[in-house]
Amino acid sequence: MTEIVERTVLFADLRGSTAMYETLGNSDATAVVTQSISLLAQIVSLHDGRVVKTLGDGLMAMFSTAADAVSAADDMHESLERIGAPGAPGLHPRARLVPLRLQVGLACGEVIEMSGDVFGDAVNVAARLIDHAGDNETLVTSTVLDGLAEDEQPRFRSLDRMQLRGRVEPVHVYLLESMRRFGDTAATAFGDIAPIAAEPEGIRLIWLDQNRVYAGTSLPVILGRSPQATYIIDDTRVSRSHARITWHGGTFQLTDLSYNGTYVRFDHDPEVISLRRGSCTLHGSGLIGLGGSPADPASASLRFEIMKFADTTPQHAPDLDWRT
Repeated sequence: MTEIVERTVLFADLRGSTAMYETLGNSDATAVVTQSISLLAQIVSLHDGRVVKTLGDGLMAMFSTAADAVSAADDMHESLERIGAPGAPGLHPRARLVPLRLQVGLACGEVIEMSGDVFGDAVNVAARLIDHAGDNETLVTSTVLDGLAEDEQPRFRSLDRMQLRGRVEPVHVYLLESMRRFGDTAATAFGDIAPIAAEPEGIRLIWLDQNRVYAGTSLPVILGRSPQATYIIDDTRVSRSHARITWHGGTFQLTDLSYNGTYVRFDHDPEVISLRRGSCTLHGSGLIGLGGSPADPASASLRFEIMKFADTTPQHAPDLDWRT
């Protein structure tokens, strides 16, 4: 029987299983992944949702209300902390050394239920949000936010409108950021940074012949190989949605979304910072390597420069060996 209903769709995706299989071996890693998916499915049921199907290292579920879906996402993040924790029953003792990370995407709208499966725009949007989510992040659409109580809405921060793969119209996306539990995705400042700015600054990005400036209010910027990326970098090492730059709390935050990693080297500092689904605060100027270190001349590295629009001249960066 075919039925059209209003539902909130949830996609949950586990990251880190490849490293877990390599470290623990097939048997123990399979046990951890299977138990993790089973736990996520139990959480869906506890919040009056229905698992539509499992998808490798993740699942798709739907809920009658946005509040139930967000509560389920909260519990998924919290419960996954216990997978592989010291003393967890039935798990390999080294499982905590290669923890799984979780990405969740939520969208609300009309869906078509047919033969146990679910179809519709909300399904496609929720699935594509995973492309733009960092580890241990939950991204939702404005329709999900509208379905929440007013006291719940301040927990979400706007990432503005994003172009999702395969979709013509951009989607307004929000990040669930309150009560963040995971240190590896928290924004980290490396070196000295300027005090919080009263007005948005700008960031200049340069790769090959692309020289663009983005104001804080025009962010986020998605760096990637996809035609839908804000800043397209056509290189085989670059993921379709490789990294995200946002303006938050008076600073520019860079978040890795890729499999190959994002690397940052600030000018006047030889250290290369490796972001593996993590974030850092961008300050001053330097290089961002996508899929490889900026120290590797073959990598896709773009120059960034934080600009103060009150100044008549952007800050000068020293000459370095970088792609132009």
